[in-house]
Amino acid sequence: MSLTEQQRELLSEWLPGAEVVKDHSWGLVGTTVLELLHGGNRYVVKAGDEADGHIARELEAHHAWLKPWTTLGRAPELVHGDEAAKLIVTRYLPGELVVGTSSEHEPDTYRQAGQLLAQFHGQLAISDDDFEAAENRKALYWLNEPHRIAPEIAEQLRATIAAWPTPSTTLVPTHGDWQPRNWLMHEGTVSVIDFGRAALRPAYTDFGRLAVQQFRTEPALEAAFLDGYGADPRDPATWQRQRVRDAIGTACWAHRVGAEDFEQQGLRMITDVLASHPDS
Repeated sequence: MSLTEQQRELLSEWLPGAEVVKDHSWGLVGTTVLELLHGGNRYVVKAGDEADGHIARELEAHHAWLKPWTTLGRAPELVHGDEAAKLIVTRYLPGELVVGTSSEHEPDTYRQAGQLLAQFHGQLAISDDDFEAAENRKALYWLNEPHRIAPEIAEQLRATIAAWPTPSTTLVPTHGDWQPRNWLMHEGTVSVIDFGRAALRPAYTDFGRLAVQQFRTEPALEAAFLDGYGADPRDPATWQRQRVRDAIGTACWAHRVGAEDFEQQGLRMITDVLASHPDS
């Protein structure tokens, strides 16, 4: 287990003598995810390293936004958490990850996911004047980091971003990584895990992962998702800007962490978004 001494001490205090059942760590980021057995009950422990910024956001989501899901048993309940130690314990939520299973291609999975997301987004809405400008700065930051985007394409992207308007934006609670990799299926019911990217953002940002993956090849899944969610929050101009930023962030982040599959996806996203709107 890749835990600090402080994390081990807290875990021993919270769940003394707990047995590690399985290591669910992803490996690309410095977060350790363990399934534990204690007193006949199962728990999931997440522990961040020194560079981690996800545990704090996960704790905030549990405290502020998850009640609509946890009261229905559709998200894990918080048991213990320590932001300073970057450690969190939740109750184990039964189910199989949707990604890679037949459920990933079933419209009802996406209809349920759309309904859950609408509940989440509907809790709060605030206006923000700086979101678009901040996201543009972030995209330009990534373009100035090491990457494998062709130089002429990188310059085109920089010029495109510089010309964009920065209107006021409505922000809602968002998951930040809304896709089958973070959905569980148990007895026909979809539940949600992993809130390390939860934050206030525009609602359409939670459509990004699906748009470049499952929706890209299976339009019926998008139709089912929108049926569950309700009105589509993506207006063409705003959505185009988000698609460009998502593509840049995916390609550059994946290059940084050595995730070649994700990097290729990001480069493809850049090609696709520029092909669909050459002048972006």
